[in-house]
Formats: sequence, structure tokens, C-alpha cells
Amino acid sequence: MSALNGIILTLVTFTPLAGGLLLVLFPRRDRDLRVFALVVTLLAFTLSLHLPVHFQPGSAGFQYELNHSWISNPNIHYHVAVDGISMWLVVLTTFLTPLCVLISWKSIHERVKEFFILLLILESALIGVFVSLDLFLFYFFWEATLIPMALLIGMYGHGRRVYAAVKFFLYTMIASVFMLAAILWLYARTGSFDFVAIQAAIRNGQVEHFTGAATWLFLGFFIAFAVKVPLFPFHTWLPDAHVEAPTAGSVLLAGVLLKMGTYGMVRFNLGLFPGQSRANAWWVMILALIGIIYGALVALVQPNMKKLIAYSSISHLGFVVLGVFSFTQTGLDGATFVMLAHGVSTGALFMLAGVLYGRRHTYEIREFGGLATPMPVYATFFLFITLASVGLPLLNGFIGEFLVLSGAFQDRAIYGVLGATGVVWSAGYLLWMYQRVFYGKVTHEINQALPDLDLRERLTLAPAALAVLIMGVAPLVWLHAIDPTSQAILAPLAQLTSRMWGK
Repeated sequence: MSALNGIILTLVTFTPLAGGLLLVLFPRRDRDLRVFALVVTLLAFTLSLHLPVHFQPGSAGFQYELNHSWISNPNIHYHVAVDGISMWLVVLTTFLTPLCVLISWKSIHERVKEFFILLLILESALIGVFVSLDLFLFYFFWEATLIPMALLIGMYGHGRRVYAAVKFFLYTMIASVFMLAAILWLYARTGSFDFVAIQAAIRNGQVEHFTGAATWLFLGFFIAFAVKVPLFPFHTWLPDAHVEAPTAGSVLLAGVLLKMGTYGMVRFNLGLFPGQSRANAWWVMILALIGIIYGALVALVQPNMKKLIAYSSISHLGFVVLGVFSFTQTGLDGATFVMLAHGVSTGALFMLAGVLYGRRHTYEIREFGGLATPMPVYATFFLFITLASVGLPLLNGFIGEFLVLSGAFQDRAIYGVLGATGVVWSAGYLLWMYQRVFYGKVTHEINQALPDLDLRERLTLAPAALAVLIMGVAPLVWLHAIDPTSQAILAPLAQLTSRMWGK
């Protein structure tokens, strides 16, 4: 087992990529391509389950670590490991990708081979972001996610797909240049891309001219992460990308890709620049609160179901940033849990929207009404996931938002009060959408004959619904691993605050 621990992250990271490369050799028989892609993604998920099963929850440090020299000059290492936060994000990625394969089973008809190759490459790149501890390796995977996602949107999306793909690519790539500049500055001063080594050098005061550059370095990383979240006012690429993306693209975009930004804030902004994180927290919290309220209010008036869910993501990810920059144990635990819960429930919402699009080829809410009569099983799944997104107790949306708001109240009461309004607004826009789509009389004759969920669609949605329930009923399964990591991340900030009060 110890031998497997040493290579498990490499296996999990590169199994999808290996599967994608093998798909290149396959003949163009669509069913065989789909089955092989499903097998590969299920294998990656099975391998990823080794991480939580053998994780030592009492340890705050990195586990399953592997550190080998990759390029001698410059000094780049293949350094991978996970802690209690990144581990669950890896599992979330491998959990959602097989569901993306299943939900795309009948909706992708052209260039099927290319679709699944891109999906598998994207999965490897996403996992690589969460396991990398070498900044060069991290940046490599960070940028590697852009190409397959942009191609998935541009090749398999809807009407304005090319515009949405280019906008997504340019926004996120240009923002990443600021992070690259910060990484290169740190390398020039430390001679290393290693996160652990750079962190130790900063804490020991061994980085020349760091004090003068620290705020700019903080901003370099923060801008890249804020655009990816996306944090207000960097959010305008997201609704276009979601509305035009194929269903699988929307699921991975909302479920995992956005979490790269919030994860980056936790790992790098708080990890490398605790003093600057504390100094800049006030305006970051204001932007998070604007995102929560603005995203919810704009979602409330959306006539398009998919765009409504997209704006709900802006609101929910605002909760994550609010929890991270509250600098409280409760807030950071809650922020991490919201990342995971949002990935499952909003990913499921996009899958449900995709099911309806497959039958009617529209996301316009006015085109529906009374669907609970012809599609009772579909309506039940949709209600269950909607209630989870609203934050109903005993479902996964509740505990994370409760912890975030508790942490925000500990920081400043006004943050908690304003953040709590987002919960009220989310109930408004989600339940109103559900009422318009499923209740009342069937207003369009074509909807009378809509088929309910078939077996494949039920098998796709059932794991997400089960995860929603388990996370809501037994959140400690996740929090036992998250809690020690949160303590370790916040320890330097607590010491910083103590020194400030001491002075």
C-alpha cells in the first residue's frame, strides 16, 4: 500500500490523459468511443477514492507526496501532493467527469472522438492544478485547462459558441499573465519554483526586497484567481460561456473550473502572502458581497434557465470568497465545503437543464410550464437538487453556507448580515424558476408528450442526488480532513494578528 501511496497521484492525474491518447487510435465507432471514455473516467474515479480512504485526517501537512527533479535549469520539479482541501477537489473532479460522459451519450453526434479526447485531457489538467506544488507545474496545468475547455465550447456549443469560447480564453489567459509575472519574480529571488521552499523562505525573511513587492505579488496571483472564480466585476465571461457550452462543458466549468480560482486564493494568496491577504481583505470582502447580491438579483430576472444557473454560480462562489477572507476556522471550513457542495449541486442543475434542452432545444423558461405532469421523475430530481442549492437543512448546500456566514459574523457582523441576504435571494430565483417550469397547466402542446427520464439519465443523476444527501447528512466525513488543513493555513495569520496586537 505504501508503494501505491507514492504513485497514486500520478496515476489519478494521468489516467484520463492516457485514455485520451488511446482514443486517438480508436476507429470512429461512436458507441465504442463512449464506452471506452466511460471506463477510463470510472477508473480514474476509482483510483481517486484511494486518497480519502487512506488519508490521515489528523495530519495538517501534505500527503501522498512525490518530488522529483524534472528540468535541471531552470530548477523545475515534478512535485505533487494533496492536503485535506485539494484532495476533495480531486475527488470532485473524478466524480463529475463520468457523469459528463453519460449526460453526453446521445447529445453529441458529430466529432464524437474529438469530444471525448478533449474531455479526458481537460480532466487530467484539472486534477493537475489541484495536486501541483511546483509553481511552474501548477501554471502549466492551469493554462492547459484553457485549450480543451475553449474547444469544447467553440466546437460543441450553441449559437454564439465561438464568441463565448474566445471571450473565455482571452479573459482567463490575460489574467494569468499577472500570476506568471509574480511566479517569475519569486523564482528570480529564491531560485526555486517549489511552493513549500518559497513559503519557508518568505516566512524566514530570506527573500530580498519582498516587503516592497509583496502587495504587487499578492495582486498578481489574486487577479488570475478572481477572474477564474469569477469575482465581481470580472464575471462577464461566465454567463456567455455557460449558455453556449455543451452540457458537459457547463458541468465541469461550474463544478470544477471555477474552483481553481477559490482554491488558488486559499493555497497561494493566503499561503504565501498572509500579511497582504489580511491588509487587502476589506475590499475583497466587499467584492464578494457585491457578487453574492448582484449575482442573485440578476439571476432573479433571467428568462433563460441556463443563464439563471450561471448567475447563481457567481452568487454562490461569492460565499466561498467571503469565507476564505474572513480568516476564521469556521469560515474557511465552510468555504471549502461550499466549493464541493456547489460543484455537485450546480453540476447536477446543468445536467438537468441539458436533459430538457435535449428534448426541446431551448432554455427559455417561458417555453415550459406544467412539466411535473408529463415528467414526474424529472421534476422530482429537479426539486431535490434545487432545494440543495437553496440551502435546505440536511442537504449539502446548508452546512457550507451556514459555516461561511458564521465565520463572516465572527469577522464583522455586517458581512454576515449582507451575506445572509444571498440565501434569501437564492430561494427566490430558484424556487420561482421551478414554479414556472413545473407547476400550473401545460401551456405548450408539445410539452404534453415530453418523455420522462430514461434509465441512462436516471443513472447519471442518481449519484449526484445521493452525494447531495450524504454531504448534507454526514458533513463530518469531509470536514474531518478539511479542518486540520484550515488550521494550518490560518496559523500564520493568527501569529500575524498576535504580533500586531502585541505592538
